[in-house]
Amino acid sequence: MCGIIGIVGNRGVADRLVDGLKRMEYRGYDSAGICTIHDGDLVRRRAEGKLANLVEELAAHPAPGAIGIAHTRWATHGAPIAKNAHPHATDHLALVHNGIIENYKELRAELSVDGRTLESDTDSEVVAHLISREVENGAEPTDAVQTVLPRLRGAFALAIAFRDYPDFLIGARRGSPLVIGWGDDETYIGSDALALAPLTQQITYLEEGDWTVVRRDGTVIYDEAGQKVEREVTTSGASAAAVEKGNYRHFMQKEIFEQPTVVAQTLGSYVRQADNSVALPQFDFDISSIRRVTIVACGTSYYAGLVAKYWFEQFARVPVDIDVASEFRYREPVLEEGGLSLFISQSGETADTLAALRHCKENGQTIGAVVNVPTSSMAREADLLLPTHAGPEIGVASTKAFTCQLAVLAALAAHMAVKKGLMGREEEQKVVEHLLQAPACLNAALDHDEDIAAMAPLIAPARDVLYIGRGQDFPLAMEGALKLKEISYIHAEGYASGEMKHGPIALIDDEVPVIVIAPSGPLFEKTVSNMEEVRARGGQIVLISDAKGLAEAGEGCLATIEMPEVHPLIAPLVYAIPVQLLAYHVACVKGTDVDQPRNLAKSVTVE
Repeated sequence: MCGIIGIVGNRGVADRLVDGLKRMEYRGYDSAGICTIHDGDLVRRRAEGKLANLVEELAAHPAPGAIGIAHTRWATHGAPIAKNAHPHATDHLALVHNGIIENYKELRAELSVDGRTLESDTDSEVVAHLISREVENGAEPTDAVQTVLPRLRGAFALAIAFRDYPDFLIGARRGSPLVIGWGDDETYIGSDALALAPLTQQITYLEEGDWTVVRRDGTVIYDEAGQKVEREVTTSGASAAAVEKGNYRHFMQKEIFEQPTVVAQTLGSYVRQADNSVALPQFDFDISSIRRVTIVACGTSYYAGLVAKYWFEQFARVPVDIDVASEFRYREPVLEEGGLSLFISQSGETADTLAALRHCKENGQTIGAVVNVPTSSMAREADLLLPTHAGPEIGVASTKAFTCQLAVLAALAAHMAVKKGLMGREEEQKVVEHLLQAPACLNAALDHDEDIAAMAPLIAPARDVLYIGRGQDFPLAMEGALKLKEISYIHAEGYASGEMKHGPIALIDDEVPVIVIAPSGPLFEKTVSNMEEVRARGGQIVLISDAKGLAEAGEGCLATIEMPEVHPLIAPLVYAIPVQLLAYHVACVKGTDVDQPRNLAKSVTVE
């Protein structure tokens, strides 16, 4: 969510600021704006809605200047209208902010008593006025910022431009990511390396509590205590080329079809094909000593963790606790000594998950991170970094990140079982063989795209849809329901098949489609029994199974979706394809914004 970019340049920056914002559109946003400094004035332009509206505003009213900041906003405090768009400004400065200031009400009240009038409904504008008040009272910008930062509770990444100081920006972070980019007689600041990729590959990641003065010829970085510190300069590896849809209609569609490739790339880092063995990155702890695994994640990543729970307990015989990150710390979890806490996140910056990671670290847990951004906060703070190699995922609804997470988690569970002596060499070879079959099976699943598109109009009119599955297919049912909710705005829920008779079956009538995920195998007959309970009550069934399963139970269904016959280990990866494609094609029928669905953000960096 929310994107920041700032440039201390040697030529006009407006176009490049907008380009940086375009590269962060995937995060989700509802308004945008920029502010430059020119001839002693703050030149601010803002617009609600898509970036195209800001581009139009700039065409009508340009923003000259060689220094500036820009922002895409995802609304938290205050409606997504122009007056709440960033940058926020006073007579002395302009500011952009990612995150949430939790004590903004008391700070706003203090400013009101002081006679200051705020024009927006946001928490962010409070910070601008607090710093501006210090400047008006004679403080230098650095002193003003250093005075105000300790007063802010919550999460923030800030970039601040000062009207009377057109040669530097000040940035700060606590809880939200911020990076410095090093250029040729220019310096940059941004939410992530991708935003800065066309400008530079040389990146410095600010650490928690850091703040910085960014000048054209370099920066000075301070820690939370105000002491000057040095931070490493690294090469980001982010592609300077804009991520394009190619011949696909949407990024989500493109990313669904990329899954065979990216899953193969990911598995290539975790298995050795020469001898069919699992090979994880090097780490300095004994994984065989792990007695309990705690998995923490949000949304789609949480459902990947639920699938992994089956694998860890089946293969490694290790008990697994799993929580949604937003609830984890608040139930005061018991963290067993010698435990592995595993955090799953596409961005590696998800605020709830990152806070849970730090809680576990403080309580002596070994930290593992399954992330798609190997330079993210979670990656840098983990003892065991397990990168997925999905590449940039632009569509807000996660697809290829999910299947790559599953691939990594399956390899980790097998590796733990090997190290514990619970999986022999022959079984390890078979597990690796099955994993290596996944990309081809994903390709086979994608061959049914046109069939799924053809039946999507049958689902699109529904107000409610249920998904059911057993075993590893239960988390997949929840993931399928989430996908449909996210991009088509149809209410959908996923249930364990056996739970239907414990309440959800009361919802069944001839207007409620029920999506049944049921590969042939040990649990197939029981799932079909639950399917028949739905059929007996007039429910409209869409059965997703292989040829054997469809031959046995496909007659009389509203529609069927055929999948290749696969080993149960890789079934969650393969059956992710049809639930993703179904959601995608239903959304297309309904005409919703597939890549940037309403109210959603790609990376949730506030709690």
